[in-house]
Amino acid sequence: MKIATWNVNSLTVRLPQVLAWLDQHSIDILCIQELKQVNEKFPRDAFQELGYDAVWTGQKTYNGVAILSRSSLQDVVINNPLYPDTQQRLISATCETTAGPLRVICAYCPNGSSLDSEKYLYKLEWYAALNQFVEAQLKLFPNLAICGDYNIAPEDRDVHAKYTGDILISPKEREALQSLSGLGLTDSFRLFEQDEKLFSWWDYRMMGFRRNAGLRIDHILLTPSLAAQCTACEIDKVPRGNEQPSDHAPVVATLSMSFA
Repeated sequence: MKIATWNVNSLTVRLPQVLAWLDQHSIDILCIQELKQVNEKFPRDAFQELGYDAVWTGQKTYNGVAILSRSSLQDVVINNPLYPDTQQRLISATCETTAGPLRVICAYCPNGSSLDSEKYLYKLEWYAALNQFVEAQLKLFPNLAICGDYNIAPEDRDVHAKYTGDILISPKEREALQSLSGLGLTDSFRLFEQDEKLFSWWDYRMMGFRRNAGLRIDHILLTPSLAAQCTACEIDKVPRGNEQPSDHAPVVATLSMSFA
């Protein structure tokens, strides 16, 4: 089973690229962030033609998340019941696998803007509430994966030396991400030996992708039961080289299990 996450930075613009990528790869579950479209505009039929069930929550211009699965999705929860929020950033659903129910959470975590911004405080509050929500979900679902754009680079090795910002790498942000790991979740990418300077996001400006001046901010976190079955995790940089690409690349984790 292959589980992927991809911030597409407008599904309206990037739909042909997403469909082509799914058609070329054996992706079983895809979590999408930054739909940037209202619910009525979500291209459900296009995904159904490729064999995917879909659940989503969107809004005009900003945010929006979706889960695609080649198996039926059940028990859908939109947003975080513990944190009322008008921004559509979280969706959860369950599918049946040979290892039992698999709970998938798709998250588009806040950026934070700058360390002196109210958006930064919102980011930390949002993360604290996510931690509470995930802790409750873990009691119900031992097989749980949180996939998404976390807008945090966990370590210095996940940041290109040319990056000069302070947001996405501040101590408080990293502590917020580490708190999820403290619940027993593992960064699937770091389960394996990886080359240096591998990133999932590159700024459109100043030829960020051409210079590989990026950050690794897109992650798939797994519970111990899933981490034990994870056989690979990689970043697919190819779509970032497309014409009019998203500024993010897909991250794909492979698990030795299948749909029931």
